[in-house]
Amino acid sequence: MKQLILVFIGGGFGSVARFLVAKYFNSASSGIPYGTFLANVLGSLLIGLILGLAAKNDTLTQNQTLLLATGFCGGFTTFSTFAYENHVFLKAGDFASFFVYAIGSVALGFGAVFLGMYLVKS
Repeated sequence: MKQLILVFIGGGFGSVARFLVAKYFNSASSGIPYGTFLANVLGSLLIGLILGLAAKNDTLTQNQTLLLATGFCGGFTTFSTFAYENHVFLKAGDFASFFVYAIGSVALGFGAVFLGMYLVKS
């Protein structure tokens, strides 16, 4: 139960942070969601730092890792988890899984968004 609460709290803070970044950096005039892009890149960097510290020298406890990586980064951007998981595939030399997961996630993710939008419009 404690772990769920830690993820919940971290996710809440991450979601608020993502909202603020998007609010101040997304630009309707340019059409490019710079805030979302920034959140994805910062979240990826942050999860790399957090999980790198956790793995390097046990600087972070499991609960701290859940709060920060799973909770905050998960709330801030799920892209950070996606990027880290692809890093794990590449580091292990599992290029087939990397390509299937990376390309499949992007293609199916876009497809799912379009399908969802189509289903709602119908």
